Amino acid sequence: MRHYIHSVHSKPSYLEEVFVKSMAQRLQQNNEIDNSLYGKYDYVKRGLRNANGAGVVVGLTNVGDVQGYEVNDQGVKVPIHGKLFYRGIDVEDIVHNCLKENRFGYEETSYLLLFGELPTTKALEEYKEVLGSKRDLPSGFTRDTILMSPSHSIMNKLGRSILTLYSYDPNPDDVSVANVLRQSINLIGYFPSLVAYGYQAKKNYFDNESLHIHYPDPSKSTAENILRMIRPSKEYTDLEAKLLDLCMILHAEHGGGNNSSFTTHLVTSTGTDTYAAIAAAVGSLKGPKHGGANVEVIRMMQNIRSNVKDITNYKEVEEYLIKILKGEANDHTGLIYGLGHAVYTISDPRATLLKSMAKKLAEDKNLIDDFMLFDFIEKRAPQLFCEVKGVDKPMPANVDLYSGFVYDALNIPVEIATPIFAASRISGWCAHRIEELVAGGRIMRPAYQCVKQIIPYIPLADRK
Repeated sequence: MRHYIHSVHSKPSYLEEVFVKSMAQRLQQNNEIDNSLYGKYDYVKRGLRNANGAGVVVGLTNVGDVQGYEVNDQGVKVPIHGKLFYRGIDVEDIVHNCLKENRFGYEETSYLLLFGELPTTKALEEYKEVLGSKRDLPSGFTRDTILMSPSHSIMNKLGRSILTLYSYDPNPDDVSVANVLRQSINLIGYFPSLVAYGYQAKKNYFDNESLHIHYPDPSKSTAENILRMIRPSKEYTDLEAKLLDLCMILHAEHGGGNNSSFTTHLVTSTGTDTYAAIAAAVGSLKGPKHGGANVEVIRMMQNIRSNVKDITNYKEVEEYLIKILKGEANDHTGLIYGLGHAVYTISDPRATLLKSMAKKLAEDKNLIDDFMLFDFIEKRAPQLFCEVKGVDKPMPANVDLYSGFVYDALNIPVEIATPIFAASRISGWCAHRIEELVAGGRIMRPAYQCVKQIIPYIPLADRK
């Protein structure tokens, strides 16, 4: 396979290096904006946030709702325990019912998000059968699109694969609800294979490891297929698959205001095709300030284990956390990942649900010391943040903290943590895309306040 791939760019010339280096400095200067101007133009909602930190409301949705605070009559945010709803149903009820009945729940969640109602037993079985028939990628796609052009980034490979699927669709540009539903079901079915094969190609080409291409099993759940296709042995336990399934339920949707779901609405409003819209959402999720945060948790915990001799000595752990907060350790950003959220204030319901199941996995795999390290960070790190930085604000554990533990305990490679997030969120993205097509009707066109003074044009010969 290797001789087909041209993955190394030619070395830049000396002239190119000098030009880029000199112009980068000028580029920095010409794009700076004085922060004080945001005070002058106080109607500008920087980061689409109001002055109290609440998100600017830009639309209406039936798909999902995130509740982390209430706003009183004075416009002040009042912290509350977090709640997450899918189509009006509390996600805690979905999870608890699946655990009670000891069954996989992502497919039911996907149906709920996509169609707006809970399925009957018959409808759920039919949906699972349809998804199963879409596990295999189109003929030749794995070889020609994935194996022949691997990428360091599985997320970028995922985005490219989605765009390439446009060429395999006999009716790609039709934005009728029926056609977009067909495309959505195809993508939801394809995603486990896209993620697994993108990962296998990367490991083979860039990491010199054996190539393992396992066919998906149409009778298995989404979580089971992911585990069997990323592992050389195809083996997994029922507990492992059920815990990954739980992660996928909790990542399937998070309201229309998160960056990638908003991206889906934004791009869909232009009238573009499904593949372009979903690829854009994948690009959004890749960012470390969004879906990439779970990777930062995994890397941070690896760093802590490497630098703390005894992770059960919480005094030693605390001293190292202080170094992290001071920017003296880990990635030197001064951040402890997995804590705090833009909406949730007292608690993140996803983290609460995941923590209880994560403990069972820790007991099963003899990882209690590791689990208790996460527990200590959840409880002590917010206090240290206040003590070290002098900022007192709610910093509950968010879903990334315990999903980071789960992925690590499941031996899920760090480079596919965010792609698995995408394989979960695809159901929510497709639901938001269909909603925008049905209920939107207008292209989203926000405004920016230009703060550049008008200057005269200078003829080329007169410039210095």
